[in-house]
Amino acid sequence: MFPNAVREIEHAWIPLRDGSRLAARLWLPEGAERTPVPAVIEYIPYGKRVGTRERDEAMHAWFAGHGLAALRVDLRGSGESSGVLLDEYLPQEQDDGAEVIAWAAAQPWCSGAVGLIGKSWGGFNALQIAARRPPALRGVVTVCSTDDRYADDVHYMGGCLLNDSLWWGGVFFQLCAQPPDPELVGAEWRALWQERLEAAYPHPLRWLRHPLRDDYWRQGSVCEDYSAITCPVYAVGGWADGYTNAIPRLVAGLSSPRHGLVGPWGHTYPHEGVPGPAIGFLQDARDFWNHCLRGASDAQRPLLRAWMPEGAGDQDGDRPGRWIAEASWPSPRCEPRVLHLASGRLGAPGPPAALEIRSRQTTGGAAGGWLSASARDQREDDADSLCFDAEPFRERTEILGAPELSLVVSSDQPAAFVVARLCDVAPDGSSMRVSYGLWNLTHAPDHASWAPLVPGRRREVRFRLNDVAHAFAPGHRLRLALSNACWPLVWPSPVPATLRVYTDACRLVLPVRPPDPRDAELRDFAPPESAPHSEWSPLGEARFERRADVDAATGDLVRAMRSGYDARGNVVLGRHAFVGMDGGDGMAIETRIHPGDPLRARAAIAQRTELRRGAWSVAIQTEVEISSTREAFRVEAHIRADVAGDPVFERRWDEQAPRAGI
Repeated sequence: MFPNAVREIEHAWIPLRDGSRLAARLWLPEGAERTPVPAVIEYIPYGKRVGTRERDEAMHAWFAGHGLAALRVDLRGSGESSGVLLDEYLPQEQDDGAEVIAWAAAQPWCSGAVGLIGKSWGGFNALQIAARRPPALRGVVTVCSTDDRYADDVHYMGGCLLNDSLWWGGVFFQLCAQPPDPELVGAEWRALWQERLEAAYPHPLRWLRHPLRDDYWRQGSVCEDYSAITCPVYAVGGWADGYTNAIPRLVAGLSSPRHGLVGPWGHTYPHEGVPGPAIGFLQDARDFWNHCLRGASDAQRPLLRAWMPEGAGDQDGDRPGRWIAEASWPSPRCEPRVLHLASGRLGAPGPPAALEIRSRQTTGGAAGGWLSASARDQREDDADSLCFDAEPFRERTEILGAPELSLVVSSDQPAAFVVARLCDVAPDGSSMRVSYGLWNLTHAPDHASWAPLVPGRRREVRFRLNDVAHAFAPGHRLRLALSNACWPLVWPSPVPATLRVYTDACRLVLPVRPPDPRDAELRDFAPPESAPHSEWSPLGEARFERRADVDAATGDLVRAMRSGYDARGNVVLGRHAFVGMDGGDGMAIETRIHPGDPLRARAAIAQRTELRRGAWSVAIQTEVEISSTREAFRVEAHIRADVAGDPVFERRWDEQAPRAGI
């Protein structure tokens, strides 16, 4: 099937200088010990043994079959690796990663040239480790990641608190408490697990205590010094993902050889890309590795290549559109088009007006999540927003880049934020979100400080909306919709606020991209390929439930999601024959908000993991809930671990964090 036969090593130890050891799974081309080859490493915390097993096999076995040594390494404190995992992207993680690279480069099957690849967490640390310049690191493929941990991660956006920080924090809380596999670590597993349980922490509480862009977020944000990265970088993502903005920034900011690719996909590798079309990403990555690890030519790869969508398409199928490319970024070809705000209109300047925004707290139901970017028809949110519509487009008009918005506003309360959405309004009235941005009005432009708003005092703010590629069809209209609530995407301000927008000082700048006939000359991507992979066999029927309704007793709008459980409320297990283990995860998420009372906001996540092999049986249950007063956030959390049905560890938290302008 592949040019090279593949030898798999299910488990190997990588020793570290401090006496710890990391667990790895390896795929080697046959004969690599006689003729060494470059190595590609993925270094993440999700458990190589069971957590990402199928995905790892599909990608890394393919790389090995095409002549590269491939390693999947568990971070310290995850999977079978020793130690504890205390937080995201710590310096210790980067130190360990540099040691892993040196270890791989020194193996008899490695030529001494090493690359890092990763999606999300692995994309983050690939950039962070590259900034340390390990001698053997010759290239990085970073997928769905960011160069700025405060501006463009799951926690905050424009200085506003994202609710995705809760669900990810709950998942991470559970992840850090997972046990190692006794089959690989032996009797030591219980002591290692106990150490992890005692170190477990409800991570949303930590992140709430850093509401500003302080040193906590600057650490690990490679945008602080792009010049630290000297190896080639291939930055990849999708328009339906929350991490897209980093790609044009990296392409513009890095001075090392770099390329950017943005497809239509969500938070996934492009060979599995949904919405599609998926591409032959593994072949594309192989060509990049051959270039930076072997010195082969890579002259055909443009600086920035992006999918230009044509309309909404199908969220689960292929989106209509075409590939475009730019030879430099920011592109001198993109022309700024300035549109002024007037009463209900967007275009030429109009008479000065002072227009008010006072959105219901339930506004935002069509926004979807930050990470998934699964926005629906925006008409229900448009109805609760202050809208400005442009004249219908007379000809097809494409935009590429980050729209920029300048507003002059005042608030009647000391804390408030503004949400700006750009929508494509079709002749039938349907409204599709094209891009959006948030801004906390209490924050300084660099988000390093905040101050309460003076009610009635005008405040000028300028901010960029998310980078986007979009083609407006003739007869469609551009809409700018402004609101000051967006639940459940954003945590609400402590008091309902009325914003006043002074239109004579407001404008929107669109990055309009003229047609380029050279787009038609771009080489096509190959069809997706991957290696065969093993699978879990379900031992029951899991149900997925989602609902949104009004609590008749309180008037709260409640949204709930539940997955991984059967009809009786039991976690549905799967069986993996090779690992010899049964395992399953159940999750329940609930948010609630009252239309008129932001202090009724609640967000909660509960999870349960069960793992079994013969007489060995463990379970981990975690819950995290966030609520708030005018002055503080409250985080309630709980963890319990069982062995063979008997509790072996339990702890609760009930702590607060100051709101600090959030």
